[in-house]
Amino acid sequence: MADQAVDSGGQAGASRDQFFGRQRELKSLRADIERAGLNTLSGRKAPRARVLLIAGRPGSGRTALAGELAFRLADDYPDGVLRARLTEPGGRRVPMDSAARELLDSLGVTSPPGADEDELTEMVREALAERRMLLLLDDAGDAEQVDPLLPDNPDCLAVAVSEGPLTGIPDVRPCTLGGMDAKSAIELLSTFTGSVRITVDPQAAESIAEECGGLPAALVLVGGWLAGRPRASVADVAKRLRALPDDGAQPRGARPLARAFRLVYESLPQSAARILRLLALAPGGFADAHTASALAGCSLSAAQSTLDDLVALRLLHSVSAPLPETGQGQYVVPGCLLPMLRALLETQDRPSELQLARARMLERTVRQLQSCRAVTEPDGSPARKKLAGLPSGLRFPNAPAAAAWLSARLPALLASARLAVEDGGLDTLARRLVAALVRALAAHRGTEAAAPELYGLHQLVLGVAERRGLHREAAAALLNLADLDAQTGRTEAALARYRAALDAGRAANDPYATGRAMESVGGAYQELGDWQRAADWYGRALAQRQARGERAEEARLYGRLGTAHTYAGRYGDALRSWRAAVAGYRRVGDLPSQARALSEAARVQEYAGRPEESLHTCREAVDWARQAGDVRLQAALQLRLADTLDRLGDPAAARLHRSAAERLLGEEDSTYEIRSTSAKD
Repeated sequence: MADQAVDSGGQAGASRDQFFGRQRELKSLRADIERAGLNTLSGRKAPRARVLLIAGRPGSGRTALAGELAFRLADDYPDGVLRARLTEPGGRRVPMDSAARELLDSLGVTSPPGADEDELTEMVREALAERRMLLLLDDAGDAEQVDPLLPDNPDCLAVAVSEGPLTGIPDVRPCTLGGMDAKSAIELLSTFTGSVRITVDPQAAESIAEECGGLPAALVLVGGWLAGRPRASVADVAKRLRALPDDGAQPRGARPLARAFRLVYESLPQSAARILRLLALAPGGFADAHTASALAGCSLSAAQSTLDDLVALRLLHSVSAPLPETGQGQYVVPGCLLPMLRALLETQDRPSELQLARARMLERTVRQLQSCRAVTEPDGSPARKKLAGLPSGLRFPNAPAAAAWLSARLPALLASARLAVEDGGLDTLARRLVAALVRALAAHRGTEAAAPELYGLHQLVLGVAERRGLHREAAAALLNLADLDAQTGRTEAALARYRAALDAGRAANDPYATGRAMESVGGAYQELGDWQRAADWYGRALAQRQARGERAEEARLYGRLGTAHTYAGRYGDALRSWRAAVAGYRRVGDLPSQARALSEAARVQEYAGRPEESLHTCREAVDWARQAGDVRLQAALQLRLADTLDRLGDPAAARLHRSAAERLLGEEDSTYEIRSTSAKD
């Protein structure tokens, strides 16, 4: 918020989201849109979206100007405004793949998990190729962050916000922001103080605008301080600002904001000042009452009260309204204030205290995520019983409330997981946090819908496991990543990861991981059409299951081996494998699987040119399905039996079996309808 000349919220009845000044800049930007570009001058139509650049220091109101421009241009771009932030409030560059995913989500385009940044940025450009949209890219570090997102569509417009020029993108003229003009600066200040205090001493108001360098962020901080002190005169504040010394380490253009911040910060109670400093540890500067409570080690109510006070002073920006279920909103520390807060942390807080604050924050987040997942479990389950023992502030009333919280907090939660892993000093907590977030996402969204987020989380787990030499966890992460690769068609990448998981599983002496990896390697080779290697790896996995006496898994792997032999045309080997699967399922008493395996054996016999044997085996499969009581399986097998009879030249018998299958399916549907009606009654 402190980077904007908006959100006046003063005591004189000014409306919120009011925009002040910058009319000359807006006029210049509008003119730049119509300006003939280099391509037009050379007689060629511009091949790409035009880029407008708004350049200025943090706190200069550059984001607010971009937002106002987008608002005024909205009618010219009927497909809407697309926004992405390319640098986090703390100064970390947003990875290009994350920025592209954010844009694709806004466009309603599903992004494949694990896709690299080139694939994702190409998807963004393709999605914008047929649209007339305004693309607002906030806090761009350089041209390399902007260029990959620009569509080859002159009907789109890109507005980039940056601290400096975007060298490398042709035909871009920056609109460079300095301070606001004195009239606009005083208007902004008066929304906090009311017009009377300004009218009483207009020269003092001009002095404040000058001391603040016309920077909206500095004026908002001073205005918030004055709004909380109705008896303080404008002249007194001007005198205080002049008396504050400049920090020689600060660039000259940043000193007015530093003085305004110091004025407000030094007026805070010690407890509030400490909470504000500690909020710089929050991932991306995002926090809520739970975050503040954990960081400071204070009560939830005290934390919420302090956050409200900091918002009133414009030291925090409220980014979401309180959730109805929890009564808590989400806040962000303005990016222009974070460097100063971090400098204060280094001088006023011991490293051990900061590490303890981080640990408390992560532990609180883990417990919230555990509660978020537990509320989806059935009543009376161990998870629900454990949930009942948590403090009321950590519990969710129902699953929809937990899902709303998870959705609203997800960007901060993902940032928290990433920063915890990067920190390296709290790996145990980081692993617990990632595991809890994975479970919560799977419970509320399902693994398929949450696949892009899960992919990134599994990568974080892999990073910690490799750093700590945790081979078992590395194997699990590699298997999860490989499964997601396989699901999205990146079979070669999946194969490489399955092999790496096999090595990690062997290093951990983990039979489950090694067996799962060997089978998955076989599945990858089968997907690639390499039936010989697929059969070889299935055979290795089968040998391990046999050695461990895992009968059900042994039968299933015989089936996978039979499938590979069938595709390879080795019908004798395939038939032996399927009969071994039948025997295995018979030993464990799995009648439906036994019937299915017999059906596959019948298919192989038919492929091998042995139709009479196929017919006999298929009838045997129907009998076992009947004994299992699986009506749908029995009907499916009778339809296959009918097809076999047709090929053998017995259409009358084929019709009988089809009729029997249709009757079975009809009875099953009727039973389902009766059960559904009874359930409703």
